[in-house]
Amino acid sequence: MVRQFLSDVAWTPGLDYLLVDTPPGTSDEHISLVEALLKNPSTLPRGAVLVTTPQAVSTADVRKELDFCVKTRLPVLGIIENMSGFMCPCCGVVTEVFSKGGGERLARETGVEFWGGVPLDGGFVALVESREGGGVGLLERYRECGLRRVFEGIVGRLVESVKKERVE
Repeated sequence: MVRQFLSDVAWTPGLDYLLVDTPPGTSDEHISLVEALLKNPSTLPRGAVLVTTPQAVSTADVRKELDFCVKTRLPVLGIIENMSGFMCPCCGVVTEVFSKGGGERLARETGVEFWGGVPLDGGFVALVESREGGGVGLLERYRECGLRRVFEGIVGRLVESVKKERVE
């Protein structure tokens, strides 16, 4: 299915980003995806963004994924730590629920850029799952979301990384 998706879709010229969310680990999905991307010059990947949670078991899985990327010569652009605390719905203060800093530590140990942590935010979940916006669209409601700055920072680093690669 991955091969068909990449080869049979009429991609828009100038498409900058195709994000593929895969399960953790180095399963057959990853191998198939990288093989399919590398076979077609129009889909050569710029790199991978790895996502972990702060816990050691998660960072160990992501370290294996990083090794996989190295072996397949797929550049790792950055590491993001998901579930990086819990954002209070009332005041926006982030409290560490799990261990802290596993993604940042992994990035430092492997020489990969750390792009930030994304805390759990019940308000964001409600925002994306809500079918009713009181006449206000999703983008407008997102502007008020506590995670907006976090996501914009991560996207900014992605764009910066891709632009830097194009120049080199």
